[in-house]
Amino acid sequence: MTTPQIKSTAFTTIDLDKPGKRVGFVMIPHSPDDDAWGVTRLPIGVIAHGDGPTVILEGGNHGDEYEGPITIGELIRDLDPADVSGRLILMPANNVHAVIAGKRTSSVDGLNLNRTFPGSTTGTITQQIAAYLAQEIFPRGDAFLDLHSGGSSLDILPSAIIEPSEDPALLEKNIAAAKAFGAPWTVVIPNLGDPRTATACACQAGLVTIGTEMSGGGSVSREALALCRTGVRNVLVHLGVLPAKYATPVAGDDRVLDLPGGDSYVYATMDGIFESFHPLGTNVKKGEPAGRIHCTWDATREPETLYYGADGVLYGRRQPGRVRPGNCCLTVAQPYRGPAL
Repeated sequence: MTTPQIKSTAFTTIDLDKPGKRVGFVMIPHSPDDDAWGVTRLPIGVIAHGDGPTVILEGGNHGDEYEGPITIGELIRDLDPADVSGRLILMPANNVHAVIAGKRTSSVDGLNLNRTFPGSTTGTITQQIAAYLAQEIFPRGDAFLDLHSGGSSLDILPSAIIEPSEDPALLEKNIAAAKAFGAPWTVVIPNLGDPRTATACACQAGLVTIGTEMSGGGSVSREALALCRTGVRNVLVHLGVLPAKYATPVAGDDRVLDLPGGDSYVYATMDGIFESFHPLGTNVKKGEPAGRIHCTWDATREPETLYYGADGVLYGRRQPGRVRPGNCCLTVAQPYRGPAL
């Protein structure tokens, strides 16, 4: 027997379904040690006018990724509702406790919002945030843009991300929307098949779904922020929510790359300091030395060399030098060989 789904107890300070521009909060009851009847507040803006699709924009899924939240905040403040055909639901800081702390995971329950979907209305606060998005926000949408960067632990080539789908028609739409972004790189990231991400959940709900990876290193990249600003507007023009005057042609590489499986990742094998051998964007070969790990606190121990598991382009590199076994040190993006190109 299926357990009945318990409805989220969250409420909003604004009406999500009326026309116009409104800015407020999603309020999720939260009773920590120092607050008997408090709430966790997720900032939200809605801009609705005329007929057209509903597009949901998420930032702050991880709290140490900054270009997306900045871009969404600017849209909330700057967009004229008269220019919108349809509705934008703008959420710049969904993992709000992580955003305030500048951390990847929530400072309240330690969870990664992007590994908790579809969430639980009776779980911890991060699980409740995921459940609210899955139950109340995604059903209102036609498309979903999830804006990420590499965060504090990863430096990555600025790119638009295609969410895989077993529905050929939806995958084709996802690819078209990602290409419309105009990033220098377009990459399929299946997250090794993990279904708990926001994009996987949105895609499962039938939404046209894309993401981004905008540089990283725990800082704001001027170049990546400029790309995020233009790319988001390009996608909204592509989806028919904004007029053509908002589009900015960006000369991207027409190739689509993929992180298809475990061979795309180079993992640390020992405790130490990682030295990468190549800059991002380098064409690398399977079996080629990728870097080495130094045990600087034991001068008698030789460094351990890591090797690439696939041919392709060096796409991502761990930002902190300190590693432990299992840390992802490097990622290699390979030519995409799936359908719909």
